[in-house]
Amino acid sequence: MRMTITRFQTVAASAVAVALVAAGTLSASASVRAHSTPSAKLDAKAAGMVPTAFKSGIQAGTDATYPPDESVNNAGKIIGFDIDLINAIGTTLGVKVTTNNVTFDNIIPGIQAGNYGIGNSSFTDTKARQASVNFVDYFVAGEAFYKKASNKSATFSSLAKLCGSSVAVETGTVEESDAQTAATACTGGKTITVKSFDTQDQANLAVSSGAATFGFADSQVAGYIVAQSKGVFALTGSAINSAPYGIATAKSADGLALAKAIQAALKDLEANGVYKAILTKWGVQAGAVTAAKVVLNGGK
Repeated sequence: MRMTITRFQTVAASAVAVALVAAGTLSASASVRAHSTPSAKLDAKAAGMVPTAFKSGIQAGTDATYPPDESVNNAGKIIGFDIDLINAIGTTLGVKVTTNNVTFDNIIPGIQAGNYGIGNSSFTDTKARQASVNFVDYFVAGEAFYKKASNKSATFSSLAKLCGSSVAVETGTVEESDAQTAATACTGGKTITVKSFDTQDQANLAVSSGAATFGFADSQVAGYIVAQSKGVFALTGSAINSAPYGIATAKSADGLALAKAIQAALKDLEANGVYKAILTKWGVQAGAVTAAKVVLNGGK
């Protein structure tokens, strides 16, 4: 039987062990917990901030191959902490959010083309991306490496240590650009072979098959991949480069207004405990922020 370590595995509502790696630390395992949570409620003031163009609904672009953030369960339903959070935001704003499963590298172009009102897919808020979209920052994650557990010779302590190795990444991610940048700094005739794939599932398969020495993903995602691999993968080294996640909106008057409405909804969810409850449910509470913020070009 062919074994594929994918992000399409169901996150059981009962305690599924997750090795959480967030905010620069490789932590002990956490669980997706089955428990009641506070409920999001309509905030008329925040709802009044939603632009007319989005009153009838918001289309969200999401690459649902990145658990515990977003993935597809065995019933074909998109789940994850990002999904729970955006649905709670929609409830607060009185707007239905429809999540579309899209290849990650196509989400920002889809926002620019008007196909999606938001990108909700674990986007690291970077200055390069700020040139194309606005962000509402709502979470903090690091980056982490994993390897095939049986590969005892593979070690990692910094990006420079990747020189002479191969690394599997998802196309369009910060991990891809970070690995490519690190490759330009290699010396002594060594380089980093960066193998880019359309989905994280494909990157995982490259590592499990031995086609790549390391996998490189956001920290809590790398921890989840390892925890769900039944011993196939192991984390290696420490998490690096902690940075905020942002919900992306278009560079337009409506896009900016929508970002501010989402920020207002997040403030509600932080105050009423829903935000913390959602993160705790998925075992990613270490990445919580104290206040959501709208970020434009250059962080302004």
